[in-house]
Amino acid sequence: MENFDPLGIHTGDSIVVAPSQTLSNEEYHMLRETAIKVVRHLGIIGECNIQYALHPSSLEYCIIEVNARLSRSSALASKATGYPLAFVAAKLALGIPLPEIKNAVSEKTTACFEPSLDYIVTKIPRWDLDRFHGMSHEIGSAMKSVGEVMAVGRTFEESMQKALRMCHPSVDGFMPRLPLKKAWADTQDLQQELAVPSITRIFSLAKSLHSGMSVDQIHQLTSIDKWFLHKLRRITQLEKHLANYNSGTVPKELLLKAKQDGFSDLQVGQILGSSEKEARELRHSHGIRPWVKQIDTLAAEYPAMTNYLYCTYHGGEHDLDFNDQGIMVLGCGPYHIGSSVEFDWCAVSSIRALRQMGKKTVVVNHNPETVSTDFDECDRLYFEELTLERILDITQQEGCSGSIVSVGGQIPNNLAAPLHLNGVKILGTSPLQIDRAEERSVFSNILDDLGVAQAPWRALSSLEDAFTFANQVGYPCLLRPSYVLRYVVLLLFFFTPANIH
Repeated sequence: MENFDPLGIHTGDSIVVAPSQTLSNEEYHMLRETAIKVVRHLGIIGECNIQYALHPSSLEYCIIEVNARLSRSSALASKATGYPLAFVAAKLALGIPLPEIKNAVSEKTTACFEPSLDYIVTKIPRWDLDRFHGMSHEIGSAMKSVGEVMAVGRTFEESMQKALRMCHPSVDGFMPRLPLKKAWADTQDLQQELAVPSITRIFSLAKSLHSGMSVDQIHQLTSIDKWFLHKLRRITQLEKHLANYNSGTVPKELLLKAKQDGFSDLQVGQILGSSEKEARELRHSHGIRPWVKQIDTLAAEYPAMTNYLYCTYHGGEHDLDFNDQGIMVLGCGPYHIGSSVEFDWCAVSSIRALRQMGKKTVVVNHNPETVSTDFDECDRLYFEELTLERILDITQQEGCSGSIVSVGGQIPNNLAAPLHLNGVKILGTSPLQIDRAEERSVFSNILDDLGVAQAPWRALSSLEDAFTFANQVGYPCLLRPSYVLRYVVLLLFFFTPANIH
């Protein structure tokens, strides 16, 4: 795997791609042979990862660390390559040699091979630094991220844009119209944003490329390899080209190219001046739909039995057949403060219960740290986005008889109403009832109608109204948003010692 960011940023806080993209053949084999020598010298049996610092213009390198253990990076490496590292390491520790260990993913070969990929994986960390007042957004050698996402595509552009959307539902992709903590007043501010590594630097890159800054200028400020910068520039160039058209004039070939480069229907709609629904209908009218491909570790050189899948617009056929109807379970997305392993436990428990009932399970998630993204936990695993577009694509392709959204936390729960409106059967609580419970003002009105006692409340949409209400009822007050990630409606509750509970 290769870090997108230069030396000085912890791997856990860096964007990471697999396989490595910028190494020459000489550099790659030099580091590979060194890894084998180090492991043999230290007598390591089992799992081990080695981290290098390689000089950008020479063959000089340093070994930063040798980890003879499983780590967060190990889970990423395992699921990025489809090679079950922990499983194989446990067998080796028991004295079973590699040639005798079966490759559980492909079911066709032994574990004595190096994974070969015909796709590219992009990992992006998830931070929650905004929850801590006064916390610096700069990143360095000490890891600050609380989770990560993993996106799979056939090109860097495709997987990068997918990964950005996976990190947070409010991010559309690699575009300058992204949520930022501060606006750029002038070019000097933008240069400072690029020069100092931070959790928002990828957005600064989008802004700088859209403003016309050259790859050489950005490279000088960031030390990010020019290969990555040229790829990111291609995304911005395609967006500008697409903006010359509307939904009635855009050529089919350009629309397909946008989808192949990772643009979502929402992005396409924004660029063409239409809605996400209209953009989806437009590409369907042109017969543009994603292909389902396998992560098989063998680069399709040998037949594979795996149901470890991803969607891409690069291709001409699906890697498997779609026969039996299944039930879809939506996972939790990236771990973050307020949503962690408890939701993964719920999803896995749901999957196992369905399989015990003889039901085919189709899981969608993109968190490499979870058990729900283990390839053998379900019948079909889609390492994909938890977005309306992608869930509809998979549901229609698989012919799912229903979807479970209530076991993955807030991200899938927010999809309940949109999926319902698009004809997807939601199993369990009705999306209408979910909306009544999640929309704070609606829920509080229900309590008032039923005569259930509650603290004084009001639904507010401005800071001024919030202060006015708080001054009326006194402090302390509780601010609580509806649909935590979707709406900006705020509720303030007044508490007295008698009704605190």
